[in-house]
Amino acid sequence: MTQSQALSILKTGANVFLTGEPGSGKTHTINEYVAYLRAKSIEPAITASTGIAATHIGGMTIHSWSGIGIKTSLDKYGLSKIASSKHIVKRVRRAKVLIIDEVSMLPPETLSMIDAVCREIKQSSEPFGGIQIILVGDFFQLPPVMKIETENNAPATLIKEPLSRFAYDSPAWERANPTICYLTEQYRQDDKDFLALLSAIRSNIFENDHLRLIETRKIEHHTAPNSIPKLFSHNADVDRVNDEILAKLPGKSRIFTMSSQGPDALTFALQKGCLSPETLCLKIGAAVMFTKNNPKEGFVNGTLGTIKDFDKNNGSPIIKTRNERTIEVKPMDWTVEENGKIRAQITQLPLRLAWAITVHKSQGMSLDGAVIDLSDVFEFGQGYVALSRVRRLSGLYLLGWNERAFQVHPEVLAKDTKFRAQSEQAVHTFSRTAENEIVAMHEQFIYSCGGKIIPGSRVNIPKASTVLPPAHRNTRGERHWERTLALIRSGKTIADVAKMRSRTEGTILEHLESLHALNKLSAQDTAHLARDFEQEITKIHDAFRALRTDKLTPVFERLGGVYSYEKLRIARLVFNKEFVPKITVSTGFVKIREKHRL
Repeated sequence: MTQSQALSILKTGANVFLTGEPGSGKTHTINEYVAYLRAKSIEPAITASTGIAATHIGGMTIHSWSGIGIKTSLDKYGLSKIASSKHIVKRVRRAKVLIIDEVSMLPPETLSMIDAVCREIKQSSEPFGGIQIILVGDFFQLPPVMKIETENNAPATLIKEPLSRFAYDSPAWERANPTICYLTEQYRQDDKDFLALLSAIRSNIFENDHLRLIETRKIEHHTAPNSIPKLFSHNADVDRVNDEILAKLPGKSRIFTMSSQGPDALTFALQKGCLSPETLCLKIGAAVMFTKNNPKEGFVNGTLGTIKDFDKNNGSPIIKTRNERTIEVKPMDWTVEENGKIRAQITQLPLRLAWAITVHKSQGMSLDGAVIDLSDVFEFGQGYVALSRVRRLSGLYLLGWNERAFQVHPEVLAKDTKFRAQSEQAVHTFSRTAENEIVAMHEQFIYSCGGKIIPGSRVNIPKASTVLPPAHRNTRGERHWERTLALIRSGKTIADVAKMRSRTEGTILEHLESLHALNKLSAQDTAHLARDFEQEITKIHDAFRALRTDKLTPVFERLGGVYSYEKLRIARLVFNKEFVPKITVSTGFVKIREKHRL
């Protein structure tokens, strides 16, 4: 699914799980939706499972927003107490849209507590009290750290797998029935070999060929570049490296202290989540990393540079970035806002020492290069998160790794297959929805939220011709799907087109499926894609006919998993759709659609 498709589904008011590989544009899509809502005078509740993630999206933790705090369970007394808090009640009652980022780090019981709070305060039996719930994240990334009871009943944080660990195990998730929007475009990595390696880890098919590629990036500690960040799995290693290297630099340290305003609980949460430290010690020559986005000034979260000097008048550090840009860095604010008003604020330079950082704090960053030590990785997904921070293989320097480093959670692997299939179904359903019906759903949701639409105008949405084919344009103004179509018509294979366009084969397949849904792809265009495996195609087609469906999962299961989903998708492309009945997909989007019709 493309960002524009996901955005159009979000605008219908359907509950959504927005997911995708690192660098697929989840945060960008959410920011676009937030801007759209605010333009219609609707203020969404923006939250995240951790303080760090909350600072990335300009929100607060979901624990603070909902009033559950550090609770791990909620009884009637606790729920009643939360529902009697005036500012919590006011916050929840006003909410029409609730965004929860980094949902992979949210335990299932926490999601259930949030659901209970919303239903209690809204006095509604609807999931989350009828609020549009938008869950954002990638379950291949870091999971929640679980707390269990020790023998003396004292809580302890241990790495132990309980029966239910992930947010999607929560009954609240099932009741919300979110439409799955699985983004498949890639905007971070542009290195085909590196993309293939990351995909192999994600698909649990990491083999000797991939390991040999990893081994080409192995270095010794004494040869590690000093100008790029080092990622470790433990805080002790991070602090040791940063302190040691800073102490070796000549000259006097300049100290910059964070200031704060607002309630202690909120400012503490901001400080805990802020990547800039409360006390920042800098010297000329120090390697630093920006911790906040400010494209206008030429930096984003993760931009690297070196301190060249301090301004003689105000003492501000002057940074030279790796692309040779000189920036005088001024303090910036991290805030908690509610209904357009700032409730808490901290102010600090958007910098931190860049010699070392933990893998957990790197989540959400894009780095040009990193020295990574995976020797002490202890959690599924930790190695994957660290590696996927880097844009290309040439920027990766590995000090070591252990067996867990290239493993992903086996349960998540199985769940991800279902998420992809459900997302594909959502695209299929959406493609068959008339443009005027989509417009009406968008407008109806704005009205139901009390938003404003300029009289005589329509909601600004892509036309039907741009909803399904990706609406992003390249520098020449050509649409992605048009370029893909031209190359396919010239006889290129999907692998050829993916290589020529610096995209994954999955993305190219999605382009073709979108074209097929709009009847812009003929049998002649795709005939060559089935060359050399015609017999297999025939068997797959027989399964489609027997099951009278165009869904992939039933066919995959009927054929015993012999054929990959990619091969099934190709077979479906060259399949005569007259044999396939129209189907109704049970998703949150369809529920919204049926509600609108009533």
